[in-house]
Amino acid sequence: MAFQRARSEEQRQIRRRAILDTAAAMLDEMPVAEVSLNELSRRVGLAKSNVLRYFESREAVLLELLDDFLGDWLAELAEDLAAGVEAHAAPEERASQLAEVLSRSLASRVVLCDLFGAQGGVLEHNVSVEVVKRHKRSSLTKLAAMSELVRGHVPELGDDAQLFCLTSLVSAGALSSYVPPPPSLLAAYADEPALGALHMELRDALRVSFTSTLLGVLPRT
Repeated sequence: MAFQRARSEEQRQIRRRAILDTAAAMLDEMPVAEVSLNELSRRVGLAKSNVLRYFESREAVLLELLDDFLGDWLAELAEDLAAGVEAHAAPEERASQLAEVLSRSLASRVVLCDLFGAQGGVLEHNVSVEVVKRHKRSSLTKLAAMSELVRGHVPELGDDAQLFCLTSLVSAGALSSYVPPPPSLLAAYADEPALGALHMELRDALRVSFTSTLLGVLPRT
């Protein structure tokens, strides 16, 4: 597509949305690390200098996408938890069901997990203080919303719900970096099957991590 210069706020928002949508489409094809500003500019039909009129850097684009994707996921998560956690089950059972729902939901959103994995080490660099402040305000709001969701199904967590939610998202980012295994690793597993004991699918790894954490912070009766 080719754009003329935006002359109104509405036109500027259309340009911003086009840039975000194009970056989102790229993330369906490649990991965060391979998304470049040059390729984004080419695909959106703007010179790189013009893209930088709307977003100050590649990282600023991806941080805004992280906020968008996190909001979409939380809306879906509310429905999944309502369907997947039995209200009258024992606390340990509800905790296990919560871990199952969370792991299944996050494992199905590979791009979101990849963005979480890049957040601290990459995306929060090369951006201004104002961009970071805006992103962190949004993140805190969404973390509070996630904590309320979790606490609604496992109220026994109390104030630990927010810490659990934060560590869960960090874990999802960290564990997703191992998925999928690179060709060399798959070849090693094929040559020496015993080495495969070190590999877990993302959903399984997340479920184990979430279950262990939840059961560890539940109050003892």
